[in-house]
Amino acid sequence: MTRFPRPVPRLRRSAGLVLAAVLLSLSVVPAHAATKKRASASAKAVKAARSASADAPLRRVSSKVLLPGQASSGQIAGLHHTRDALALKSSVAYVVDQDTAEVLFEKNAEAVLPIASLTKLMTSVVVVEANQPLDEVLEVTEADIDTEKGSRSRLSVGTRLTRHEMLHLALMSSENRAANALGRHYPGGLEAFVAAMNRKAAALGMADTHYVEPTGLNSHNRSSAPDLARLVKAAYNFSLIRELSTSPEHAVELGRRTVQFRNTNGLVRSPHWDIGLQKTGYIAEAGRCLVMQAQMAGRKLIMVFLDSAGKYSRIGDAERVRSWVESSAKSAGKANPPTL
Repeated sequence: MTRFPRPVPRLRRSAGLVLAAVLLSLSVVPAHAATKKRASASAKAVKAARSASADAPLRRVSSKVLLPGQASSGQIAGLHHTRDALALKSSVAYVVDQDTAEVLFEKNAEAVLPIASLTKLMTSVVVVEANQPLDEVLEVTEADIDTEKGSRSRLSVGTRLTRHEMLHLALMSSENRAANALGRHYPGGLEAFVAAMNRKAAALGMADTHYVEPTGLNSHNRSSAPDLARLVKAAYNFSLIRELSTSPEHAVELGRRTVQFRNTNGLVRSPHWDIGLQKTGYIAEAGRCLVMQAQMAGRKLIMVFLDSAGKYSRIGDAERVRSWVESSAKSAGKANPPTL
């Protein structure tokens, strides 16, 4: 099998190494400092990290509640200072082959951060696995109103939609009230639903992941890039989730009017992409986030981008990765590899 050349070496950091990297990035080093000085500082940081306990838990970024416009958790931790060969705007990035588990690219992969509406991917997995009737009508109530961030919704209180439509809007348009309604209508209610989310995360080996609610509005919903890649791989097994998450748009009858909902990820409408599953997310604490499964250069790849700075930067990062993968394939003499 062709191995793609990597622009940066893979780093398997211990928990201590991650902490050291963050501390180093926060230190004040002038941009024009000599290379020798930077290398010396880096060496000291690595030496200190290696003396840390091997049993130390992974660094967890502060869960301080932020107001709109404030720095994200990743920015507070200094993750945006990390440079990479692709000049990505996301402070965390992870690209892995879905079939072989080969990691092609990673950046701050062991950071545990708020994940915003990426949460809804786990919400959908729990809903689908519960095998509840998809044609059952659910009603939006005041319990589904966002009191965490005060976000708006086009699903007014009293809206009645099938479970299938609620799932569609939660995955495609990231409708918070739809996601919360799905959780409320789970056997045992919302508390039982969140418990099921955490059980599923544990079953998938998502050791860095914890959920407190099904929408992602709460910044205590947290995960790491490798954990989210595991979730994407698991969710991809469900054809319904693949179909609904990549649906470009969907019209819904809301009372006497028809409302058009669109996918929050514009790449699903691009002829240059072959996306099998996707989910976007955003709250101030998490920054712009994106997970995708896509085929390129003859491989099925899972991509995770967390804490991206700028409204369109996560999309730009995905484009940069695609360009890199495809150019790497051509450089390896396999410009038109067969589809897996």
